[in-house]
Amino acid sequence: MRREPSVTRARRARRRWIVVVVFAIGMAWVEAATVDYLRVMVDRVQPYQQNPLPIHGVLGQVELVREAATLVMLVTLGMLAGRTGYARGGYSAVAFGVWDIFYYLFLRIIGDWPKSLLDWDILFLLPLPWWGPVLAPVCIALLMIVAGTLASQRDATRGSFALTRSEWRLQGLGVALALYVFMADALRALPQGFEATQTVLPRTFNWVLFWVAFTLMAAPVAQAARRCRLPRTAMPAFLKGCV
Repeated sequence: MRREPSVTRARRARRRWIVVVVFAIGMAWVEAATVDYLRVMVDRVQPYQQNPLPIHGVLGQVELVREAATLVMLVTLGMLAGRTGYARGGYSAVAFGVWDIFYYLFLRIIGDWPKSLLDWDILFLLPLPWWGPVLAPVCIALLMIVAGTLASQRDATRGSFALTRSEWRLQGLGVALALYVFMADALRALPQGFEATQTVLPRTFNWVLFWVAFTLMAAPVAQAARRCRLPRTAMPAFLKGCV
């Protein structure tokens, strides 16, 4: 079988990248609209207030399933777009990052919130409520876009954007620390019962530990990127000025 030229593979990978981004942006609008409807219903357009999760009855369970379904859709999108494990993971990361950033952008357009990147938000509900300023998940989303782009596009040029075992360990530690920072208040309230985690209102955000976690996640990506510098012809336009 005739091998496909690398230039053609790169062009197809760029087109897949664009399709993934467009899908993620459309999905972000749907997500933002849905969340805005729910917050208007329960008078929580500004989520940082007493009793932040006043959803009772079936709506609470429906919301949990909706969040899980969102993750399934993002992962499925990556699996359909990529041909290898790294490419699939890369496209999923790109989809997640783009979706998250545009979700907040569209929330601002629809409901005039958040007012700033330092506004508190309930980021996720599984397995416990995650709290943090909007800036924190946006930083992680940007890292996911960069890492996912490098992984998916490098794969198309027969390169390798692979992390070593030690780098995977650093990434895992960074992810674990970030999750702890987001769920720290809920974890402290957990001994009082699961319902107590739904009403906890955090007072401070551990920025120091968050930036440690972010560095642990970003350093392996930077190291792997240096090992396999992505050709400029294989890059989406927004990355060409970064390397």
